[in-house]
Amino acid sequence: MHIKSYGCQMNKLDTALVRSALLDAGFALTESVDDADIVLLNTCSVREHAEQRVLSHLGHLKHIKESRSDLVVGVIGCMAQRLGGKLLEDKTVDIVCGPAQIPQITELAIKALQQKQKCLAITQKIREKSEIQSQALEGFESAYSSPAFGREIRKSKFENRNFGVGQAYIRVMRGCDKFCSYCIVPYVRGPEVSRPPEAIIEQIKKLADAGVKQVTLLGQRVNAYKYKNGDKTYCLADLLELASKVDGIEWIRFVTSYPTEDFFDEILRAMADLPKVCNYLHLPAQSGSDKILRAMNRHYTAGQYLELIDRARSFVPDIVIAGDFIVGFPGETEEDFRATVDLVKKARYKNCFIFKYSPRPTTIADKRLQDNVPTDIKKRRNIELLSVQEHISDELSRGFLGKEVKVLVEGLSKKPYKDSQECEDAPQLTGRMATDWIVVFNGPQLLAGQCVKVKITKTSPFTLFGKLSK
Repeated sequence: MHIKSYGCQMNKLDTALVRSALLDAGFALTESVDDADIVLLNTCSVREHAEQRVLSHLGHLKHIKESRSDLVVGVIGCMAQRLGGKLLEDKTVDIVCGPAQIPQITELAIKALQQKQKCLAITQKIREKSEIQSQALEGFESAYSSPAFGREIRKSKFENRNFGVGQAYIRVMRGCDKFCSYCIVPYVRGPEVSRPPEAIIEQIKKLADAGVKQVTLLGQRVNAYKYKNGDKTYCLADLLELASKVDGIEWIRFVTSYPTEDFFDEILRAMADLPKVCNYLHLPAQSGSDKILRAMNRHYTAGQYLELIDRARSFVPDIVIAGDFIVGFPGETEEDFRATVDLVKKARYKNCFIFKYSPRPTTIADKRLQDNVPTDIKKRRNIELLSVQEHISDELSRGFLGKEVKVLVEGLSKKPYKDSQECEDAPQLTGRMATDWIVVFNGPQLLAGQCVKVKITKTSPFTLFGKLSK
């Protein structure tokens, strides 16, 4: 089997779950499509560009399948849920499986391979909560810490890895109920459902036993995690405290947070009080204009957002904050864009993920708002905002020059960095600090999955370079 993943951390986790289930069923991973009997594309629908990449890949697989008619191709994930049976109209596609149906993936794969049948598994009423579906997903989540996954975690070179050696994602909740006007997630991932804390902590313990050093707790708006068990209602701060007690785990992260009051102070207190919780907060703003925020159906103003950042920095003075922005949203004027630039300058993010608006089917913005900002203006605003953030990131990164920092080594660099210190007898490694700064240095590959000290000798806006401390 060969699996390719697109999109967010949720997709990377789903890919790990699928891989683990298929390995346990006797499948083997291949590095190349040419060697695979089955190819799975785990897809994203958040932006049009992500779907276009999948369609392009399907075009490539179509040519391969012309000479290899027995090749099975599956489309799984958000794009599968959105398009459903339409994807099966393409002769290239044999399996269509939505996010909620991934527990069925082994059965679907065997059926497609042995019986040569096309398979469709999606949720018909995506906004309805289903107890049966939740139980199936909960059972499948536990497969993530199966013996097959444990063996992969221990490898010094992770096959088809979606995250670094010694790291793992844990889903703490699924779905979203916010219905931001531009966002397709509620329509492909369903309503918010929080997982039982005991199941989450048991998973973390098993992953720690497998050699995991860092866990990242995932949720579409993770700070809204809430699970009632008897008289006790657990929030994310409770999870962070419980996870901190697991031996072997050194760092704990969580993404992505929604800018509201939901348990915000409790989470910040946990971050301040628990040494294992990383001082990193991903808090998407999306716009600095109150008018645009209302049109986006975001439930805060730019002023309230900045107040949350100020509060975070008062609780955790050395906190590092990352943001998300959409430029060119319907109705965005130059004045609105200037407000966004102003917010970015005030927030002083470590980094931002900045995207040009593209309409997504079924969303409120697509139905009710005209995509009236010209493409060239979207592009110009995107470039300008990226430049503003790059300048800020460059200033912040220079503060690490000459300092020794703790780094969790992810593995070999995926690409060579010319700014790294040359070292003939050791490969180039990459890792991250607790605050998510990327650090590149030379060292033995066996350090993958371990924490080391690195002295920073050079910086760039988004990457730090250094030498392994002796």
